Amino acid sequence: MNDTQGAAGNGGDLQNFSADVSRLLNIVANALYTNHDVFLRELISNAADACDRLRYEAIQNPDLVKDDPEYRINIWHDAKARQLHIFDNGIGMSKDELAENLGTIAKSGTAKIMESLKEQKAAGGGDAMKLIGQFGVGFYASYMVASHVTVISRKAGAADTWVWDSDGATGFSIREASEEEAAKLHGNRGTLITLDIKDEGSEFLIEQKIKQTIEHYSDHIDVPIYNCDAVLKEGQLAVNQASALWVRPKNEITKEDYDGFYKHVTHGFDEPILTSHWKAEGAIEFTALLFIPTMRTWDLYDPSRKNAVRLYVRRVFISDELETLMYPWLRFVKGVIDSEDLPLNISRETLQYNPVINKIRSSVAKRVLSDLNKLAENDWPGFVTFWGQFGAALKEGLYDADEHREAIFKICRFYSSKEDGEKMVSLDEYIERMAEGQNEIYYISGENMDSLKNSPQLEGFRARGIEVLFFTDTIDDFWLQQVRDYKGKAFKSVTQGNIDLSKFKTEGTAGSETNDAEDQESREAASADLQPLLGTMKSILEDDVADVVVSNRLTDSPVCLVAPDGGVDMHMERVLKLHQKYAGQTKPVLEINAKHALIKTLKSLHANNASSGKVTDLAHLLMDQAKIIQGEPIKDPARFVKKMSEYLQKSIQD
Repeated sequence: MNDTQGAAGNGGDLQNFSADVSRLLNIVANALYTNHDVFLRELISNAADACDRLRYEAIQNPDLVKDDPEYRINIWHDAKARQLHIFDNGIGMSKDELAENLGTIAKSGTAKIMESLKEQKAAGGGDAMKLIGQFGVGFYASYMVASHVTVISRKAGAADTWVWDSDGATGFSIREASEEEAAKLHGNRGTLITLDIKDEGSEFLIEQKIKQTIEHYSDHIDVPIYNCDAVLKEGQLAVNQASALWVRPKNEITKEDYDGFYKHVTHGFDEPILTSHWKAEGAIEFTALLFIPTMRTWDLYDPSRKNAVRLYVRRVFISDELETLMYPWLRFVKGVIDSEDLPLNISRETLQYNPVINKIRSSVAKRVLSDLNKLAENDWPGFVTFWGQFGAALKEGLYDADEHREAIFKICRFYSSKEDGEKMVSLDEYIERMAEGQNEIYYISGENMDSLKNSPQLEGFRARGIEVLFFTDTIDDFWLQQVRDYKGKAFKSVTQGNIDLSKFKTEGTAGSETNDAEDQESREAASADLQPLLGTMKSILEDDVADVVVSNRLTDSPVCLVAPDGGVDMHMERVLKLHQKYAGQTKPVLEINAKHALIKTLKSLHANNASSGKVTDLAHLLMDQAKIIQGEPIKDPARFVKKMSEYLQKSIQD
């Protein structure tokens, strides 16, 4: 046992990892990564963050850095002791912060990580490495190459130094450092991580390997990284460029540089779908380097999730938790914004309400939306990936961002009946191919695409070649309450109210279109002929429906349900009940297909004996059938099954 391990248990109480954490650590160390180099990238990234945070604190309290003003990261090895050391003179950690940041990963959603790993395994594997960035457990990658990790840390401005250590399996301990251990920090603050290298990590005891890894993964880090012990040797040169990537000229930055910086700010392993780097000049000046990931994080729709863009002021890190910096509907965007106009000596709380922040937020939103529109035009596969991951989040802006609504609509894509739910279209494309005389954008909303495609309410629209959009995200039902039209074309649900389709010709073979006037006359005649039956059915179903009418929507199915004019759309009502405890109850309208054989049979039964039990049974069966198709629960499943079985048995016997 080496000195570090021997000291670890001296005076420190061992705290066991939970079963979930232990399993996760084993996965991280042995299965999640395929490239061992990334553990060093993660530790360097954490060290750079610690320096960034101290830069900000030192603005208000310069005494924190007066004895050691030059930030640095030092990495060196001891081949004889088989140890690798990573030191930074950043903000350091207190005892509680060591326990919070290193002692537990519960706040990262351990159960969710395990669930995601199981899902990927069940789906055939996938790229498990991407998960590590989603849950922020990069520090634990150390155990790929280390049998034991010791962290010595002193918070800037504090007098006490603490030691955290763990074998990454059984648990961890935290204790106060000895004088000898505290002296290893070579100053009054910072963090020293010591890894006891396993045989499979032996290459990281070679100086050239360490340098190559730093140059490959961390060249963009805005803190000098030295390949030497914590006492800086005179004339020593940093291994990395040590300048903020976003301030370098774009023509000097490679894709590898951008991707490396993306991995630094996200701790992810995917490559960004979109990289946007620009400098805004004029009324306000700032530089932005922003990325849109390939995969969404598990907490994208968690109400407590903050944005993932860091704010700098003239290269000084200010905050990565400034809620007003980005619109909530752009919370998937990651990267940095560096302002030239904001004051450095301002608190984060006051900064939230600075008018410059509002101007930056609006300017950034315009640029990101413009870049996404270009992505849709120039890289359709990339855009499809983006939309599948983040489209629902972006559409939240339709609800509460009036000034950006038009630009968001330009990006929005929807599946449609014209493409049989297989291809997405824009609203502009939809309008361009509207039927003659069509003045509304027809849509149907629901969670399941297959159910929507087979909805009976679509039959009349399909027969006339009228395209209907499929709205499958929950947010669609909410923004539709705020947005009534697009470019003067009103949004209209095909499951709500009376829709006059008589002005549209029914499609058929060449020269065989239905005469619409005759068709309308036929429906009116059928409706008049069916009035006795409609009245009886309405009486039978009075507890369930507002009315029973002849449909102009249906061509194949016998019945369907629609919301009455002025009523709440049926799917919207379900969403409101689920998410907002809506207590209202809108009775639907039951529409029947006068040309369907079942309705004709029911008409005959009714004509012969209006009070027949068969009429009552069939009325309830049709109502239950309409509810089932609509995805609504039926009142009495047992009665439905019994009566359906009776009719099936009779049809077989006949």
